[in-house]
Amino acid sequence: MRRLFRWLLGLSIALPVIAFAVANRRWVTLSLDPFSQDAPKAAIDLPLWILFFFGIFVGLIVGWIASWWSQGKHRKSARDARAETAKLQTELADLRRNNPPPQPAQQDVVPFNGGFL
Repeated sequence: MRRLFRWLLGLSIALPVIAFAVANRRWVTLSLDPFSQDAPKAAIDLPLWILFFFGIFVGLIVGWIASWWSQGKHRKSARDARAETAKLQTELADLRRNNPPPQPAQQDVVPFNGGFL
């Protein structure tokens, strides 16, 4: 059932993507020169669908980097907690090795055999 759901989800995403790529086969000029429209110095010709998918790819990478950067404080906190835990575990092991556990105290109890006087 799970495998069927994955296939249906993948197919429902793949079909529109393939249809978009086929429908946008026309070549476009990507210009990075804001001053010259007629003869740009920095321009490249490529199909529109490549430009579109490249934009999605760059957006994913930038989002991944931004997420990784913003979660740095949590990674540092976890790293510090692991170091503190390791330090406390070695300290506890040393204390257990040097100080054996105390024996239960012997009580001087006289058993009461019954009888009320």
